[in-house]
Amino acid sequence: MKKLKQNITRLLAAVFVLTSFASCDEVGDTDPGGTSTESMAGDWYVQTLVDGKVVADYALISTYNTAANDGKEFWIDDHGHVWDFKVKTPVTIGTLSFAGNNLPSSIVHDVASTPEIETYDVNVTITEGKITKNDTKTSGGNTTDGISFKAVFSDDTDAGTVYEIRGYKRTGFLEDEH
Repeated sequence: MKKLKQNITRLLAAVFVLTSFASCDEVGDTDPGGTSTESMAGDWYVQTLVDGKVVADYALISTYNTAANDGKEFWIDDHGHVWDFKVKTPVTIGTLSFAGNNLPSSIVHDVASTPEIETYDVNVTITEGKITKNDTKTSGGNTTDGISFKAVFSDDTDAGTVYEIRGYKRTGFLEDEH
């Protein structure tokens, strides 16, 4: 009986070892690839200027792919830091440029003190949008990608004010964080 248990144990150990090696075999390409707008996507620290004067110091915005993943548009989201907008903007990947007229933005805010949900609707016109590669100095002195664009907001009380938004891609270095 003791020999039978040893043989069964050895057989199970051998099966376990053989299946372990087979399960480690990598099959096919495991690289999921990127998105159609990955060359233009990222988190950016930007300043907002009017007539060349800074009206809002460094704030974090994001650019990222849309669900369509077709390379024709991307999201610009200011996370409520500049004007509280999030718009899908037409892009041209080949020139790393973007622009769009009267782009709708509808931001939903949960109001903690009441059961209501507030929405903030605004249309944004974006012009002269550009991303540049490895030519922008960060506030900490590092070199990274740059972003710049002009924006006009439909609900601005100073109708027609052009806001220039420009800055650099987030590096992750402590000296560049704001």
